[in-house]
Amino acid sequence: MKAQTNAVASSDRRFDVTIAGEINLDLILYGLPQEMPVERELLASNFQVTLGSSSAIVAHNLAALGMKVGFVTRIGPDDFGRLALERLAESGVDLSQVQSGIGTSGTGVTILLPHDRDRHMFTYLGTIAELTAESLPLDYLEDSRHFHLSSLYLQRGLQPGLVALLRHLKAAGMTISLDTNDDPDGTWGGILNDILEFVDVLLPSEGELMRMTERSSLEEALEVMGKRVPLIVVKCGARGALVYQDGSSVSVPGLQVVPVDTIGAGDSFNAGFISAYLRGASPVEAARMGNVTGALSTQGAGGTEAFRDAVVRGSFLAQHGR
Repeated sequence: MKAQTNAVASSDRRFDVTIAGEINLDLILYGLPQEMPVERELLASNFQVTLGSSSAIVAHNLAALGMKVGFVTRIGPDDFGRLALERLAESGVDLSQVQSGIGTSGTGVTILLPHDRDRHMFTYLGTIAELTAESLPLDYLEDSRHFHLSSLYLQRGLQPGLVALLRHLKAAGMTISLDTNDDPDGTWGGILNDILEFVDVLLPSEGELMRMTERSSLEEALEVMGKRVPLIVVKCGARGALVYQDGSSVSVPGLQVVPVDTIGAGDSFNAGFISAYLRGASPVEAARMGNVTGALSTQGAGGTEAFRDAVVRGSFLAQHGR
């Protein structure tokens, strides 16, 4: 498959990637039963607090991989927002345009209960839903080669101005990637249909792609979505990824690792893919990098802990030829 690279040279822009999106902490409780009775004191076997949210995890891990990243988000006047920003800042992401303490909502938060390969997820949106396109610094966002958007259906304040925003960024010569993540309402329409024409790379999971196209097989879903998006990279968990372009697909096998935690592995795949894509790799080679970074993520709690440890990160990437 042919490589699809950003037309903007890296020396022309301040950033490699800019992201406008959500930030929150993930509160992870391990060892709880999948079926939970009410009015009982259920004891977890472990607890972790990590940087959460798809947008912030992608930003953090892109920076850890050497990309220059600018991030725009909104937090509430609380410790959750402050702690999340501190974690993100450690990676070197530029946070000069963060919107802080606006309005009365608190910073969003997600509580996760892992059960082997499945998990319960409970999210309070708070400021996640309050970031708006009108409040975004356009000069800052377009001073980049590439724009990434995550958590489409959680960013409810952003949606009304999203078409105009993406049209503007495309006119500025940027490429755009999208990972919708889950739609809590289960409708998978609306704003997605409006913005697909601006998307260069779609990064769904298998289930997400089938739900958004209303198809019962991955092959049918790829055929439908392939008519609207030039490059689709499907995340298939431990099996790896599938790259679809120009009507044909290539399977890219995943790494065989023993996971500590799979939370954030898909977002970490995104970071690996985008970093390689912007360095000129073919889509298949970029997907191989995504498989490596997705696997790296599973070696620690949440989506960023394995990336925070420079020794663990460097050793893992060197071991797998990246």
